[in-house]
Amino acid sequence: MRNAPTILHLDMDAFYASVEQASKPSLRGKAVVVGGLGPRGVVATASYEARAFGVHSAMPMAQARRLAPNAAYLVPRFTLYRAVSEQVMTLLRELSPLVEPLSLDEAFVDLAASGAAEDAESARRTGLRLRADIRTVTGLTGSVGLAASKMLAKIASERAKPDGLVLIEPGTERALLGPLPVRTLPGVGPATGDHLRRAGITTVEELAEAGEDELVRLLGKAHGQALYAMALARDERPVVAEREAKSVSVEDTYDVDIHDRLRIGLEVRRLADRCVRRLREAGLSGRTIVLKVRRYDFSTLTRSETLRGPTDDPAVVREAAERLLESVDTMGGVRLLGVGVSGLADYTQEDLFAQASSRAEPAPEEAVAEPVAVPREPVLPHWRAGQDVRHAEHGHGWVQGSGVGRVTVRFETPQSPPGRIRTFLVTDPALEPADPLPLVVTAPAPSSASDLSPAPDLSAGP
Repeated sequence: MRNAPTILHLDMDAFYASVEQASKPSLRGKAVVVGGLGPRGVVATASYEARAFGVHSAMPMAQARRLAPNAAYLVPRFTLYRAVSEQVMTLLRELSPLVEPLSLDEAFVDLAASGAAEDAESARRTGLRLRADIRTVTGLTGSVGLAASKMLAKIASERAKPDGLVLIEPGTERALLGPLPVRTLPGVGPATGDHLRRAGITTVEELAEAGEDELVRLLGKAHGQALYAMALARDERPVVAEREAKSVSVEDTYDVDIHDRLRIGLEVRRLADRCVRRLREAGLSGRTIVLKVRRYDFSTLTRSETLRGPTDDPAVVREAAERLLESVDTMGGVRLLGVGVSGLADYTQEDLFAQASSRAEPAPEEAVAEPVAVPREPVLPHWRAGQDVRHAEHGHGWVQGSGVGRVTVRFETPQSPPGRIRTFLVTDPALEPADPLPLVVTAPAPSSASDLSPAPDLSAGP
């Protein structure tokens, strides 16, 4: 393990909820919950104000509403979250070529790879500068952990939350880890934690005292040896700059089970198109098309088809997904659908581009019936809480709620004071969906290390 705390772990504070608060001035300092708003929805992120009521990630949304009935409940806006995440990741890549993103709001950075830090003091200065730059560029806060290993850096950032910095000095790791619960260590989930508790092991120190042989007996060779090493603060995992994507997929969970086979087919085609858009955004193509179906009884089926070569043609992916759907019994209803592509490559097989069109074209001797126009009832706009909108007269705003043919909008921007509320008919032609606005209009150049004033000590000891 290293002899200097040159591995940095950044974790943005309540990221989705913080973005929503920064975007909506009327929600700053208030309880905000982001996630699926339907009966089966779960919490993606809760602001710290909502966490005070006991709301947390992965909690059923219905339970969250009981705990915090007056919180603002919003749908996720991943387009904005990805844009802000890229701003943060750009700042990290300016520190070092070795950046390992774990999610949109979390990453490891090897500061030694670029010489950005060589000892505890230079690492601390770099961490402070990063936090200041993130606030300047995005208006958000992040917590930073610095240590000699990835495991300890992540533990340090957890201790730094919210909006802090914790540096673990080399040589103090065992004393820090000892009294912590075993669930602190990576790889110790609820099942493993309960198994260890029944064996009388509840802290990391007790894990180390149990010895490697006992842990192997309790948990198996690989898991036992790994946990013993972590209990001794041994973690030699490097920061990996790029993680090769194994698949690209999208899925939707439905508030009410879908029984109509035609509707299911339409959903599969829509998901296939979304999946291809993600493929193309990543500059990838794939050979294997995967369909995921979760039925009314929670049973989950997956079907796959491998093509002759990689493709990013939406028609090809749609047709493959539809063929896979034909083999799935959906009579009892469907609660989740997903389409994915694996076997990824950064090129396409040209002869596959004509595959869909050649199948769709009838043979010359076949008679093709003229399509019959079926009148459909007009579909009313569906406004979701938190959605960006623009009104011809009032400008940019966001949906606070809708129902009974009405939609309530609060008109404000990230740079405005809390805005006024207006209510419209859901069919009002002056109201339309809009793209999210940037949190910070103009971002000054990030500060340099020499610009930092050492007066405010934002760090905490281990």
